[in-house]
Amino acid sequence: MTKNIHPIERVIRIIAGAVLTTMAFVGPANSWFLLGMVPLLTGLIGWCPPYAMLGINTCKWGEKKTSAIK
Repeated sequence: MTKNIHPIERVIRIIAGAVLTTMAFVGPANSWFLLGMVPLLTGLIGWCPPYAMLGINTCKWGEKKTSAIK
């Protein structure tokens, strides 16, 4: 499993997952924490299974492309 999630996206996933997960402890009992576990775990691991199946890799997002010809 090579990382396929950009570091900024990982932070966003961790924050969103943590917020959704904490909803289990606030207010009425609900199942939102289960949905929050998905982005939380993928953010912590740095690997997203659907990205891997679709061939998406956001790790190199924003990097400048350089030419090999000099």
